[in-house]
Amino acid sequence: MTNQFGPLRGLKVLDLSIIVAGGTASSLLADFGAEVVKVERPGGGDPLRNWGPFANGVSLWWKVHSRNKQSVTLDLARPEGQEVLKDLAGQADLLIEGFRPGTLERWNLGPADLHRVNPGLVIVRYSGFGQTGPYKDRPGFGTIAECMSGYIGMSGFPDTPPALPPIPLADEIAGVFGAMAGMMALYRRDAPGAGADGADREDGDSAPARGQVIDVSLFEPLFRLCIPHLPMFDLLGIIRERVGNDFPDAAPRSLYRTGDERWLGLSATSQSTWERLAQAMGLPDLIADPRFADNAARLENKDALNVILQNWLGQRSLDESLAQLVPAGGVVGPVYDSAQIVADPHYREREDVVEVADPEIGTTLMPGIVPKFSDTPGAVEHAGPRLGEHNQPVYGSWLGYDSATLAELAERGII
Repeated sequence: MTNQFGPLRGLKVLDLSIIVAGGTASSLLADFGAEVVKVERPGGGDPLRNWGPFANGVSLWWKVHSRNKQSVTLDLARPEGQEVLKDLAGQADLLIEGFRPGTLERWNLGPADLHRVNPGLVIVRYSGFGQTGPYKDRPGFGTIAECMSGYIGMSGFPDTPPALPPIPLADEIAGVFGAMAGMMALYRRDAPGAGADGADREDGDSAPARGQVIDVSLFEPLFRLCIPHLPMFDLLGIIRERVGNDFPDAAPRSLYRTGDERWLGLSATSQSTWERLAQAMGLPDLIADPRFADNAARLENKDALNVILQNWLGQRSLDESLAQLVPAGGVVGPVYDSAQIVADPHYREREDVVEVADPEIGTTLMPGIVPKFSDTPGAVEHAGPRLGEHNQPVYGSWLGYDSATLAELAERGII
């Protein structure tokens, strides 16, 4: 049941993870053609299936997050299930897991065990704090990762508490990093001249190229995106604080309320965009005003500048503001909710909103494929599967199990 679209056709992925981070990685790979097999606990499955909201009793999180994947059931805590997993791993290119550090080793499914079965297997390991370090055994969800990454400390307004994001941001960013890292490792494994240890192959070396282990914590990817903050602290003694919707290193950039009670985002953080904005607003005198002459001056006087911009926008509707500013090169845009996204013609033309038919919840809208490939685009072939829906095709095509073997394993609770 391999996805017939995308540049990753033929890539086989086992996803042992739960909830969001590892599932994000495998979801991205599945969108672009990888054959992703989601391995779930018999009877219950991935806890993400229990996240609302629900349609016809089915999680909408699950339907989007596990689209294009196949679901098999397997009890990894039992020796028989561990042997089946090793057989599956022998057929795979990439394995994703999200258990606490040491869990796979306790089940005799650690990297050393899996590489004995398949030396070329790339293993992406997700955990709250990583596989090493003094915090490695702590339980860790994305919320804690967001807090400890440095991101939350600068989110919100100066006179309010720090603000958590309304999505599992750390998990989803870690998912992107893991998918990227997995493809890097596969490229290294399969690159011409790659040796058994991933280094350049010596002349006459006939050993197969070896896969490697990728350690992805939840806090480090988000920390990595806080680009200048360490040298700011180290060299200048600056600790980034909460500044609301402004950008602390360039101005103007904020949200403004229009005359019809809508919100509009505006960014003019380079000199050329600032000058175009002032001209488009009919306020060319601002360009020569020494308070706003360059970025340093605008930062120093950003509160006064925000008052001027808010006054101008507050006298016009959102549509009037866009109609005047966009043609002149103003970098502005409305704050959207889902209803407005669905109605936007740009989203539709780029196929960022797609309809997907599903036997459990009917036809629904979900995000399309991002980004866009010119020659090998991905596709959404189906929404998230029922628990164990693909036991027969996966165990049959990957391992050659017949119906009698599958029935016996099901009766014993192994699958």
